Amino acid sequence: MQTPEGCRKIGILGGGQLGLMLAQAAERLGLETLVVDPAPDAVAGRVAKHLANDWLDPAALDALAGCDVVTYEFENVPTEALAKLAGRVAVHPAPEALAIAGDRLFEKRFLREFGLEPAPFADVASRAELGRVVAELGLPIVLKTRRLGYDGKGQAVVRETAGLDAAWQRLRGDALIVEGFVPFERELSLAAVRARDGEIRFWPPAENRHVDGILHVSRAPAPKVPPRRRAEAERGLRAILERLDYVGVLVVELFALADRWLANEMACRVHNSFHWTIEGAATSQFENHLRAVAGLPLGETGMKGHAAMLNLIGAMPDLAALAGAPGIAVHDYGKPPRAGRKLGHVTVVAETAEELEARLRRVLAVAGDRELVSPS
Repeated sequence: MQTPEGCRKIGILGGGQLGLMLAQAAERLGLETLVVDPAPDAVAGRVAKHLANDWLDPAALDALAGCDVVTYEFENVPTEALAKLAGRVAVHPAPEALAIAGDRLFEKRFLREFGLEPAPFADVASRAELGRVVAELGLPIVLKTRRLGYDGKGQAVVRETAGLDAAWQRLRGDALIVEGFVPFERELSLAAVRARDGEIRFWPPAENRHVDGILHVSRAPAPKVPPRRRAEAERGLRAILERLDYVGVLVVELFALADRWLANEMACRVHNSFHWTIEGAATSQFENHLRAVAGLPLGETGMKGHAAMLNLIGAMPDLAALAGAPGIAVHDYGKPPRAGRKLGHVTVVAETAEELEARLRRVLAVAGDRELVSPS
């Protein structure tokens, strides 16, 4: 398989599980991948050629510049690395997208421009300023670092005035923002992919449930989604994609309130809440991201019935009893166990929502220690 431009080799900045699944999808498309990640044990190296170099190492940048196109798997890649590459090789998504998504303050201002209203927020540079913002927003609030926060890291929920000092002391030294606490009914995520020629496709929204700040289960299609709300969110996401001349997968997380949706954050990459697309959609987010950046035609994004994704966190359970079970697929990332670490996921697919829940309960019974939260 070859694109009109002859794109054959994809460079990927980042070699974690997202890079691994991108490399696996590339292999199925007949594309070669080169991963740059400083970690010597980066799991994407199981499939792709891996350079364990610093992001800004000249030899690594030269190797990436020798690819046909470069993409990235997470927001914490230095924007300087993309800037050094942008003049030498096509980089998708655009470096501007990474700069926006990698800074919570820039991100929230940007989302607001396109009708995706975030929760109330303010940047704070001092303890006194934090006190003034809290007096305006009220408690509870969430104090967050502007950069390098994910899976509940780099943030503190403060419910009482007595907790402000401890939160400030823990996070001070970083640029910070305050968010008003949103009493949302549920969290949703919406994913789109945009091709080089401007074609845009959406997957159905997913509903997400978290445990200890880390995504636990995503279900799709999210139940009880008002068509008007979905259309509004898709309109905003489409406007962002076109404004950035974006190529690849873009995901926006949304807080669903009784009367409106608020934007939480955007991810300019493939996303945990859409891992179910590997087995549950006509084309996975990983394959369509690669199709987009490589200049290939996009694949269909419709679902194969109902699907869910369960994260495996901290320790890998013995899932041998699930081998060969219909509608259940286990993905082991090959990472050493560690508290809070994503070690793999299980995808569950079924023709009906009821059958999906039954299969999820079976997975939980085998996996062990987490209670299954019912969908909304």
